Amino acid sequence: MEGNHPKRRKDKYNPYTIYEKDGHYYILFKDGQAVPYKLEINKRLYDIFDSFELDDLAYLNELDRHIEQSEVWESTLNTRAFHKVEGIEEIVFKKIQIERLHRAIKSLPEIQRRRVWMYYFENMTYEQIAKKEGCTKMPVKRSIEIAIEHLKKELKKFKN
Repeated sequence: MEGNHPKRRKDKYNPYTIYEKDGHYYILFKDGQAVPYKLEINKRLYDIFDSFELDDLAYLNELDRHIEQSEVWESTLNTRAFHKVEGIEEIVFKKIQIERLHRAIKSLPEIQRRRVWMYYFENMTYEQIAKKEGCTKMPVKRSIEIAIEHLKKELKKFKN
């Protein structure tokens, strides 16, 4: 395999390898019958897979530093036994959904976007937002409710 590919430790269950060659991006993987495939992908998808590998590496490092060094307890064994590893499809789907949500939030009017951000991402109450913006609780509540309805409509477009 020629080209530049991230040189990093991988989880033994990582089913793919990504690399870049002459400005083109590729993914190598084997199907269920161990037949190898090489597909050209776009830069965005390459970056998503690169991000997955970085997340895997962070997990492996965490495992090395903490979990594997600790004593084995029944609760730890149960957690490990029932931890379902997500497949690539689920991970890509979640990433795409998160991107769609952020795009939908960016499409909101500035006041609604700011209030939704404070309410959901900064965990502020309606009262705290109202105090910060110099208004009463009801306009904040109504603004967030309208924004949520808009977000639902935007995200529903992608389901159909």
